[in-house]
Amino acid sequence: MERKIQAILEELHTLFKKNRFSLSVAESCTGGLISHYITSLPGASTFFRAGIVSYSERAKKDILHVSKETLSNFGVISVETAREMAEHVRTIAKSDYSVATTGNLGPDVLEEKNKGLIFLAVSKKGNTVTKQLNLSGNREENKEEAALSALTLLMDFVDTNE
Repeated sequence: MERKIQAILEELHTLFKKNRFSLSVAESCTGGLISHYITSLPGASTFFRAGIVSYSERAKKDILHVSKETLSNFGVISVETAREMAEHVRTIAKSDYSVATTGNLGPDVLEEKNKGLIFLAVSKKGNTVTKQLNLSGNREENKEEAALSALTLLMDFVDTNE
């Protein structure tokens, strides 16, 4: 595992275990990679509640309860969808924190949105932050960068809120 990812995972595990925080994840474009990273270290079961891969629009509606209005007004690849994904998975899993990803890894344009456009969201009760990425790598590089960026955003968010 790449050193950068390993370091943030060790820090995340320590922080969540020490403070007895719980975590859930809603992934679209990262396809379960964030959940994979989190569970690659022993002890994740003490804080990791759930990871949902909602790759299709239907799964976002049916499982994560992203509103039809959000999806029709802004699309699957939007900051609004990422925000709802994070907030709803946190509620569904009854976790303290959550992180969500949605975007276009490429190679084609989707919803008139270019390859590499990714939206991240991190949530805790009463506060959700979002971030937009414009990545330029290939599909796999974009997926890994999106997952790492989501974990970094999560760690920054938790650090500033504790």
